[in-house]
Amino acid sequence: MQKSLGELAEYVGGEVRGDAQCRISAVATLQAAGPGQISFLANRRYARHLPDTRASAVILGAQDAASCPVNALVVANPYLAYARIAGLLTPHQHLPGAIHPGAVIDATASIDASCHIGACCVVEAGAVLERGVTLAPGCYIGRNVRLGTGSRLSPGVSIYHDVVIGPRAIIHSGAVIGADGFGFANDHGRWVKVPQLGRVIIGADVEVGANTTIDRGALDDTLIGEGVKLDNQIQIAHNVHIGPHTAIAACVAIAGSTVIGRFCAIGGAAGIAGHLEICDNVQVTAMSLVSKSINKPGVYSSSLQAEDHLKWKKKLARLGRLEDIAERLSALEKQLTDKG
Repeated sequence: MQKSLGELAEYVGGEVRGDAQCRISAVATLQAAGPGQISFLANRRYARHLPDTRASAVILGAQDAASCPVNALVVANPYLAYARIAGLLTPHQHLPGAIHPGAVIDATASIDASCHIGACCVVEAGAVLERGVTLAPGCYIGRNVRLGTGSRLSPGVSIYHDVVIGPRAIIHSGAVIGADGFGFANDHGRWVKVPQLGRVIIGADVEVGANTTIDRGALDDTLIGEGVKLDNQIQIAHNVHIGPHTAIAACVAIAGSTVIGRFCAIGGAAGIAGHLEICDNVQVTAMSLVSKSINKPGVYSSSLQAEDHLKWKKKLARLGRLEDIAERLSALEKQLTDKG
């Protein structure tokens, strides 16, 4: 697809500085872009590459427009404009409705004629695939699953029984949705499995990353709100509720029955304990441990940055002496109070 810079400016609500008739057919980085391509500057660390760019145009903020050596598309949010333009220039190709002869489809499954089902897929009894669903080769769809309009599953996705997925979902390879939650009762040292009887309900426009797992509820359902974005290798335990438009980065682990609000952002490798609540508009930074509920919007951290090993050992040694220091300080305060 090819668009004029003026058309792109109208599409994202930006201003052209330069040739509005310049033709753009692809996106690229500032360093790699060439004629016919548009780049963007959203992070100040890459501003050093702007003077030498060979792009036909650059998406940037007003503060950088004067130093742009090529055509400029000036917007309030360069990264957002880049995302929308990249999507426009490289649209998803919808595959025609077809069922591969190597797919195994139960006779009671309801599949819209516009669905595309690849080789070696299995669709169990009672499953419903709405208009425009795409299953890449090797997907498993359990009994009574419902896949919403336009949902796209990459190779090797497994959807267990009774899961409901809203329209326009994107689910990447290796994702497992609806497996049993980790529920066991202890009988004098032996573990007795607790049946996991709930479902997973996923809203519209959700993306699930590769090898991410979402467990079904024990009794009530696990709920993923509309617009939620899940990165790769995330573990979401049974009965977790995630509010609409929350984004969670890779390797996060969320324990059972935790409720996360709307518009939250959870950094990579964070750990969230079970049976707690996180309110709306909370940002948890990478590698943090959330062990109690958060009821006030804001940014929360608990991890320590890496540093020189010897410096870290000295700090760790000081941390080990904090209890002794606190006791001595309390004793000194008591002495001063008694003398007063």
